[in-house]
Amino acid sequence: MTRVLVVDDQFLIRAGLVGLLDAAPGFEVVGEAGDGEQAVRLAAETRPDVILMDIRMPGVNGIEATERILAQATDRPPRILVLTTFDLDEYVYGALRAGASGFLLKDSGPERLLAAVTAVDGGDALFAPSVTRRLVEAFARQQEPADTAPPPDLGVLTSREMEVLKLTARGLSNLEIADRLYISEATVKTHLNRIYDKLGVDTRAGAVAVAKEQRLLS
Repeated sequence: MTRVLVVDDQFLIRAGLVGLLDAAPGFEVVGEAGDGEQAVRLAAETRPDVILMDIRMPGVNGIEATERILAQATDRPPRILVLTTFDLDEYVYGALRAGASGFLLKDSGPERLLAAVTAVDGGDALFAPSVTRRLVEAFARQQEPADTAPPPDLGVLTSREMEVLKLTARGLSNLEIADRLYISEATVKTHLNRIYDKLGVDTRAGAVAVAKEQRLLS
């Protein structure tokens, strides 16, 4: 059972999220907050597995609340999935710097949201496809001044690893990739780790950036 704290300053959106989670098997809503200050207090009291965190809220915003919640967490800190209607760079990078595990737009749809909660609870990092593209572009810009060594050869990847890489680039979570390829989530993580090793990168964004350079992705 995944225990979830829902944080959003708009009552109708918050109620909709609570209703969606309550109706879905495997989820338990342990609290709901209308602002960041309340979210910090409830996170300490309820110790949820995952927090759905709005960004724009009066008083303490979602990014500051994320920082404070993770700073005060003991044992296993909650996984924080940022939800927003605003697809802006400052929010993406602010949430990542604060320690968020994922960034999803509110128009992603119920199935996508539930899959995202499950993914971050399992230790996966998940980003909306548009956010993934930005992270890839930022990674590529950071690498531009580097040496002129030839890029990694995608030929070192197995056919299955290529499939996993393509689906990762489309913004799918580990769980979604597992369902698509009829393999376990643990196997997906193993494939990703091998991809990182073979391509000489440390992150999802780095792997996708290499694939983009090699014109693997349309």
